[in-house]
Amino acid sequence: MSIPGETPNPYGQPQPHQPPQPPQQSPPQSPYGQPQPHQAQPLQHNPYAQPTMPSVPLGGYGPMGTPPGAPPTGSGGGRKGWPWALGGAVVASAVWAGVLFATGGFDGEAKADLAGYRYTNNLCTATDAQTIEDAGYQQEDGSANPQHSSSEDPALDSMTCNIDFEPNDADSDDYSSVWLYTTASLHKKTDPAPEFEAQYRAYEEQKTSSYSYKVSPVNGLGAEAYVVTQVSKSGSDTGAYVILGVRDGWMTYQSTWSEYLSSSSSATAKTPEEATAMLKKSARATLEKMKE
Repeated sequence: MSIPGETPNPYGQPQPHQPPQPPQQSPPQSPYGQPQPHQAQPLQHNPYAQPTMPSVPLGGYGPMGTPPGAPPTGSGGGRKGWPWALGGAVVASAVWAGVLFATGGFDGEAKADLAGYRYTNNLCTATDAQTIEDAGYQQEDGSANPQHSSSEDPALDSMTCNIDFEPNDADSDDYSSVWLYTTASLHKKTDPAPEFEAQYRAYEEQKTSSYSYKVSPVNGLGAEAYVVTQVSKSGSDTGAYVILGVRDGWMTYQSTWSEYLSSSSSATAKTPEEATAMLKKSARATLEKMKE
């Protein structure tokens, strides 16, 4: 029985042992009304439903397939279960909002993980050349050595450095071509991880009549790293060509060692293994400087 003037309870449930009454033509059926036994009823839109995390029902599914958030059935009826359901919705919504803020999901983009690396307009100042010099080389004299370039962009920061070297024990009339080329990129919009390994594995398919490439993973550098070694089919030991690629978060780094000495040179070229060890040591020092 209701008190005159009291607003009808929209969540009222049928009394125990009494079958639910079919909805009247007027007023319209409550959006929380239960379907009749043995009758398939379309699920009504719940205007009070709170957004939840994907695939996580609001408060779970109740008896007889009631939709998430609907008041519980039984003699308790009324508004007994609604505050709990509403509280669960608020908590779930807050958690989901926190996830979106943390990942940048509100604007449809993940937040770039630059792992502490910073843009510099002169990568040569961060590139570790001391490791190369300690291995028996000196930088060639000239106003154009070293050379650097850089580009800062909202989507991608790019930096390069090229340094020409010559062996310390080379004669003045020896021909040599020795250089270290370093690049670094800060990816601000796209995670480079899914494609990083594939970029270096692609070298394995590049073969000529003179050489091929060998690709190997490297441990202890960034999140992942690979070394690409050019293998001469003639067995020549007059030089080495080695590429080292490193990814740390959304930062990618690559250093390339290229050395060629004439067969008559008095100097001795580095083996691919020696060049690889040299690049690893130089990369560690360079990456540390890029965080300063």
